Amino acid sequence: MKLSRTLSLAASAAVLSTLAVAGQTAPASAAGSFVVSEAQFNKMFPNRNAFYTYKGLTDALGAYPKFTTTGDTATRKREAAAILANVSHETGGLKYIVEQNTANYPHYCDTSQSYGCPAGQSAYYGRGPLQLSWNFNYKAAGDALGIDLLHDPYQVEKNPATSWKTALWFWNTQNGAGRMTAHDAIVNNKGFGETIRTINGALECDGKNPDQRNDRINLFKQFVGVLGTDVGGGNLSC
Repeated sequence: MKLSRTLSLAASAAVLSTLAVAGQTAPASAAGSFVVSEAQFNKMFPNRNAFYTYKGLTDALGAYPKFTTTGDTATRKREAAAILANVSHETGGLKYIVEQNTANYPHYCDTSQSYGCPAGQSAYYGRGPLQLSWNFNYKAAGDALGIDLLHDPYQVEKNPATSWKTALWFWNTQNGAGRMTAHDAIVNNKGFGETIRTINGALECDGKNPDQRNDRINLFKQFVGVLGTDVGGGNLSC
């Protein structure tokens, strides 16, 4: 996924006005209260890059306290499985920290933005669990989290908690290519398919790229099993 397809300027403004410095003001969540244990995380990602630590994930949870804490236990586990399934698909099982196709790097600078690309034209390539990309997405995510990612996007590939926070920012606040946030899709029982639509619907929904879509679905089925819950009653596909 490339988040250029996910964030309109209007949506960005709405996020900034409502979230402000969510990453600074929200209370930190204890790892012990997270619905995914470290053992379960290790089972889901046995070959992950050492950068993607369990602690990095749990340290990021306080930025969005409603994440995996909304609804009954089954819903909370289902949300965790849903984001981790999408993350696994995006990163090859948490193997990749940065976008592998370096030829794309110069593409992610939208020079029409008033703030431009102060870190350099090639600095805003995909990074992290949901491959945050484009200068305007780095600015919006950074402003929402209280981190200057516009001037230092490299934090997303150097700081595990920051990297996870950018994924949680998108998951909890952005409609992307869909009709709702991925968080709302799960907690309102709209189905895993709506999270696919939000993240990459322009390329994988409505009959397009079925292999990619099915990989996400199969990972979701696997991960709900690891967490001891089910896929829920909503639509699995989009």
